[in-house]
Amino acid sequence: MLNEIYMPVPTREHWKLIADRFESIWNLPNCIGALDGKHVRIEKFPNAGSQNYNYKSYHSVVLMACCDADGLFTMIESGYAGRNSDGGIFKASAMKYWITHEGFDIPSPSPLTYDETNSPFPYYFAADEAFPLSQYLLRPYSKRTLDNVKRIFNYRLSRGRKTIECAFGMAAEKFQVLNGPIRCRKVESVNDIIKAVCILHNYVRKREGIVYRPTDTQEDHEIAAVGIDTIIPRQVTINERSSANTIRNYLSNYFLSPRASLPWQWKYTVPEIRNTIRYDTTT
Repeated sequence: MLNEIYMPVPTREHWKLIADRFESIWNLPNCIGALDGKHVRIEKFPNAGSQNYNYKSYHSVVLMACCDADGLFTMIESGYAGRNSDGGIFKASAMKYWITHEGFDIPSPSPLTYDETNSPFPYYFAADEAFPLSQYLLRPYSKRTLDNVKRIFNYRLSRGRKTIECAFGMAAEKFQVLNGPIRCRKVESVNDIIKAVCILHNYVRKREGIVYRPTDTQEDHEIAAVGIDTIIPRQVTINERSSANTIRNYLSNYFLSPRASLPWQWKYTVPEIRNTIRYDTTT
């Protein structure tokens, strides 16, 4: 079966390899996947009423999926009615159940690469604002309460989170059936089609041998001339009982440290610094 070869259940070693790829390509440490939901357009099921009618004004079923740093699906779950939100679907999903009940053998917390305190930090999935914040699922800070520290965190998280959006886009481009509407009378048939597309997406991507390359733009030699010292990190420590918000704040601080920060993150996120970047052209 293709699914056993191209979408196997991740092992502890596989999760660690995924985390290494997220850090090397997207500079996001201890991340083991990007989560999101995709509305797949369908023709209205017989006698289904409006349960599949979504906020985009068409009938759909939702594909809840997780991918790795190279845009390969690692977990998929399909068949939820389009009227449901991503957060509500995830809360009711088997995916969440197995994550929270240690069914996926996710590695134990380990220190971040450049963290001088060596505090064990949990492995986590990256998601957008529609998902609930938890110790194993990090989402961006609310746009209503942003400061510069939070802006940098949101930018760094989005670098890894966008891989699932890219995976959906690549799959839909290769397999136009995802753009629908899929014409089937049973939700089971729609689910089979969606799952087959996800597995074939992994098959094609691996057979083509196409992988993402590290997006290191340090060749621009961008450094912040002034203003970085005005960004004051929070005083945060973590332990195994830390709340999800404390864990997110700790990672926010980590992104400000000299070795973990990215030379260009200031330019793209902090308004006060955006226009005060000088360029060091020395080699």
